[in-house]
Amino acid sequence: MREPEIELLCSQLASYYVFPDTAAEIATVLRTRLAEGAYADATDDEEFAARVTKDLQSVNGDKHLRLLYSEAEVPDNGEQFAFDMVAYQKEAEQDAFGITKIERLEGNIGLLKLRMLHDAEIATPAVTAAMNLIAHTDALIIDLRDNVGGDPNTVALICSYLFDERFHLNDIYDRPQDKTEQYWTLPHVPGPKFGGKKPIYVLTSSRTFSAAEELSYNLQQTKRATLIGETTRGGAHPGSRYRVGPHLKSAVPNGRSINPISGTNWEAVGVVPHIAVPADEAFEVAYEKALKA
Repeated sequence: MREPEIELLCSQLASYYVFPDTAAEIATVLRTRLAEGAYADATDDEEFAARVTKDLQSVNGDKHLRLLYSEAEVPDNGEQFAFDMVAYQKEAEQDAFGITKIERLEGNIGLLKLRMLHDAEIATPAVTAAMNLIAHTDALIIDLRDNVGGDPNTVALICSYLFDERFHLNDIYDRPQDKTEQYWTLPHVPGPKFGGKKPIYVLTSSRTFSAAEELSYNLQQTKRATLIGETTRGGAHPGSRYRVGPHLKSAVPNGRSINPISGTNWEAVGVVPHIAVPADEAFEVAYEKALKA
């Protein structure tokens, strides 16, 4: 029987999902599917999570809304959030805080490849060091083709090195708190900036997701960068994770991004690049343009 997990998940949707009316629709789908026996023959939690995720996304296609299988046991500590900060910090350290490559290419072109935008609380020293290293290059290529997202505060930190003056980058409405938080470039950053005048090229793919899309969208809307590659995956609803079972946790979006320039976001449609090319060709196109610039 999967009724306890489904009912807990429906309760989490009702309490936290950013669109309450849609949450009710999704809960109806889950309960209907449960009654139909759609989950009865799921052989294990991993298969159950995959089936439920498909149904969670069937109403409005929200790619952030998922039921996740966890090989490690999700502790039942009485807290609403299923997040282990100690384990996450170790994971971020082993991931080099998401910085896959930083390089000065021939022609004094900077290359910064990021696969994750880890929490600014722990990633700021590494991100700062990376941005300082490419500060004096003549053009910059930021490779987000394999980046699956992260922290909007880290997005703001990176952007702070790419402008000469303060910019209003993004707003995020939070449903549980019923408030909107503004994200701006920081007034001061450690070390030298790349600055607001030299050319920037951002590489995107159909895998680029969430906060990596925000970084792309921010730089596009402010006309600070040229985006090259593929339309991104289309996820603009940040959220939190909640315990559903010993090896199950939900990812429930409780917020939505609102760009101060466009008044909207990239949810479901993705960020459309200025120059559309297959992702595996994007670097060559950007590097050629950077050399000419």
